[in-house]
Amino acid sequence: MSVRVLNPNAEVLNKSAALHMTINAAKGLQDVLKTNLGPTGTTKMLVGGSGDIKLTKDGNTLLKEMQIQNPTAIMIARTAVAQDDISGDGTTSTVVFIGELMKQSERCIDEGMHPRVLV
Repeated sequence: MSVRVLNPNAEVLNKSAALHMTINAAKGLQDVLKTNLGPTGTTKMLVGGSGDIKLTKDGNTLLKEMQIQNPTAIMIARTAVAQDDISGDGTTSTVVFIGELMKQSERCIDEGMHPRVLV
């Protein structure tokens, strides 16, 4: 059985590297948003392509304005936006929660637990 690459520019990773890339995407998104959480959360400055500036601490606004490239991070952002659409709040909490789940999963995997057991 041969492997056919549809996109010659695609990056191919082994399963361990792909797993850690997925976990790092979740942790990266968590790191960006966790400082927004709560009443003492920090405000972020967004600068658009045309130079317009937005100041916000709303996770939903941040996620919609960010240009996310990683498929895992995109899925997490969509989950958080869906949370906001349903309840009107909780985007930042959702991202922080998912990021923490992924951190703990990484710890368990590093200790030898199979990823299927975590699911």
